Amino acid sequence: MIKIIILLFLFTSCRSSDELDWVLSLPKPWTLSNDQVTKLLPEFHRRFPEFHDRLKAVNIWRIGTPYGIFKLGEEVEPDSDPILRIDTSDCTVHVLTSLAFSTSTSWSETREKMIDIHYKPDFSGKKLPTYRSRWHYTSDRITNNPYTTDITKSVIRKDDLDSVIIVLNKKTDGSEFLDLNWTAKNTIHFIPTRNVNEIILSRLPNICGVAFVRKSYFKNGIAIAHEGVLIDNMELIHASSEQQKTVKVNLLDYINNNGSPRFDGIMFYRFYSQG
Repeated sequence: MIKIIILLFLFTSCRSSDELDWVLSLPKPWTLSNDQVTKLLPEFHRRFPEFHDRLKAVNIWRIGTPYGIFKLGEEVEPDSDPILRIDTSDCTVHVLTSLAFSTSTSWSETREKMIDIHYKPDFSGKKLPTYRSRWHYTSDRITNNPYTTDITKSVIRKDDLDSVIIVLNKKTDGSEFLDLNWTAKNTIHFIPTRNVNEIILSRLPNICGVAFVRKSYFKNGIAIAHEGVLIDNMELIHASSEQQKTVKVNLLDYINNNGSPRFDGIMFYRFYSQG
């Protein structure tokens, strides 16, 4: 029985290595046309039939993508940028488009998935890509979007958490940060950076989302300053404005920043393939 278990482990490990080699051998995604992406996506599903394995593979594939901020829109004014793109990315664009690509088998299907992921339903339950219906605030999306679930409180003792009640999109002077005709009270639980360690990370799933809290943003009705994807309980894949591309780094090294923490805290969230 022990021999069988060992053989199964070795087979799985070799297969995982082979599949990762395949991902690393692919053309860089930002160099591909929409049609070329369409040809590749079914192969991701064949090689990685489990959703979270596929999401990890897509994230690894996209390392190196050139950085560009605020590059998604509704293809009409006031934001005429495309609904979907793969040639450039900022932190949120990386997270959402990677999720969309991982759950689709063609460019057109991915575009429809992006609308489902990136926009809130109207009063009739229909999701239309408009500037005001977009999930603009990461903390709102993490706690209320059906494609994600906040798991922060599940990995640490309550006494080690911090929290804030914030009115999203409302500045301290009462005005809106973004012209949305919308505000929302949001209770956010986060782990102070000083409490994030390898024990906490070991309690997380093999792939999950990570969002970084910056208290100085609270005055503008914003809680999250940055986000990315955590793989293998340690490695952060994120679109870096500093390095001007999507990179993979050690999460603890990144947040601690040689003794000068970049952020005040962290939220973790789980991904789902269907909303």
